[in-house]
Amino acid sequence: MSKYSRRNFLSTSAATIPFGLGVSSISHEVNAAYVTGQADILVTGKILTMDPYMPVAQAMAIKDDRILAIGDLEEVLPFAGASTERIDARDHIVTPGFIDAHSHPLFAEEAIGVNVNLPNIDEVKKALAWKASQTPPGHWVRGVMYDDTKFSDERPLDISDIDEVVKEHPVYVAHRGGHTAVVNSMALEIAGVTMETPDPVGGKFYRENGQFTGKVAEHAVDEFFKVGTWPVMNRSVRQEAARISSQNMAAAGLTSTTDASGNRNDLLAYQDARRNDELFFRVSFMPNGGSQVYSGLKEAGIGSGYGDDMIRIGAVKFAADGSASERTMSMSTPYEGKPDDYGILTMTQDEVYAAVDDAVAHDFRVGIHANGDVAINMVLNAYEKVLKNHNGANPRHRIEHCSLVNDELLNRIKLTGVIPTPFYTYAYYHGNKWVDYGYEKMKSMFAHRSFLDAGIPVAPASDYTPGPFEPMMAIQSMVTRKDVRGRVWGPDQRISVSEAMRICTMHGAYASFEEDSKGSLEAGKLADFVILEKDPHAVSPDEIIDIKILRTVLGGKTTFEA
Repeated sequence: MSKYSRRNFLSTSAATIPFGLGVSSISHEVNAAYVTGQADILVTGKILTMDPYMPVAQAMAIKDDRILAIGDLEEVLPFAGASTERIDARDHIVTPGFIDAHSHPLFAEEAIGVNVNLPNIDEVKKALAWKASQTPPGHWVRGVMYDDTKFSDERPLDISDIDEVVKEHPVYVAHRGGHTAVVNSMALEIAGVTMETPDPVGGKFYRENGQFTGKVAEHAVDEFFKVGTWPVMNRSVRQEAARISSQNMAAAGLTSTTDASGNRNDLLAYQDARRNDELFFRVSFMPNGGSQVYSGLKEAGIGSGYGDDMIRIGAVKFAADGSASERTMSMSTPYEGKPDDYGILTMTQDEVYAAVDDAVAHDFRVGIHANGDVAINMVLNAYEKVLKNHNGANPRHRIEHCSLVNDELLNRIKLTGVIPTPFYTYAYYHGNKWVDYGYEKMKSMFAHRSFLDAGIPVAPASDYTPGPFEPMMAIQSMVTRKDVRGRVWGPDQRISVSEAMRICTMHGAYASFEEDSKGSLEAGKLADFVILEKDPHAVSPDEIIDIKILRTVLGGKTTFEA
């Protein structure tokens, strides 16, 4: 596969996209000149192409990793020969491979910790006690995938729960959202945190009635990683995480994702997995803004866009505020029932300005985590400043999550050509958390309808592990806005099935500057596609989540088959 410099990448992909353009006007041009010869694979059936010029096709011919021809059966059939593999999908539906524009596939803590995504606190205590029994005394015990709102106890885990069952180890139970944790007394002790210890800037040690609750948030968690003996997350573990996560995502119909904050070891893990033919999705890799890999790329003169069709350098990632699922995002109005709680900022305005200026000076696009309206405003201030004297194609800077918006913010996002990446499974999966925001705020959260109506190419984003990555769940969540209990959150933000599917395909490709090579099924584009058991348009909206993935194909090679 050919490699592209930043200059070549922009000249071939972005140069034809006008500044601030919505997806509906994306260039239709693709280069199919190099796709010739007899087809390796012939797919027949109802094919939803996502190509506005030919929305539905009957057949698709594939040569090597590209689509050779697509259209009516009689037009495509001549490309097949005696050795052509034939895939009959006439009883099913073929779509482009789904794209997740924001996830964390290498959050492989299960390889070194214990999964506490369990139904109640007693089960969590048992799991932590077992992990402690397998861990040398004094070494850290790590719990992963904790989610307080899923407990039947209807209360969060606290310090006394952990102290009761683990007495000889410091314990760190990480919330699946990635912004908070619950620790035990030994953890506080070895970190030197006392009741007199002030909260760090951009962080918090939670206290109630003069006692620690055990909950820690944002920059406060840093204190614990400085001390003690932690489980080792080595290169081989990360490679295995790449294999497992890409395999699991392939089973869900995903063919591409964006790793939205990686370091050097993460990039090596993807490369290792690829060399072993164990990488089952394409990766847009966002280096963490504080990482060595980001510094190294800048020093080497390598910016966003460098790489190939499997692994490509994306935007650089920073984080300006807290979490939606963990209720720490920074808002202009307080949380429900908490008049003094407006969330947490993790960067100052000056820090955001400096980060954006430096990134752009080194040929990087920028993606900044900003959930609440306060943080979104800060990020837009920086983008507007750096774009003031910008000439040329839209650089497509990103706002990661962009959870709570209003009309003013929407207008500014449109004018700057910024890509928002709101959570696409959250309305369904995390509905029990929205009581902390209330029905009124939810009218403007995960605002897919508002983004589309404003002509903004909103991107698909799971934020896995905080949110599930399954595209069928995502489509149902965006279409119905119902949570697992059937409650509706922000019905004004509902979108159609067709719109949701386009978000999960073409918009995902647009978010990584790759709409000329994937996101739709067209001649010359990559042969990334999925066969669904049923057409999402033809079932009840509440049953979309149950549609089975029958086959996932990446570049003409099957990565999953039911």
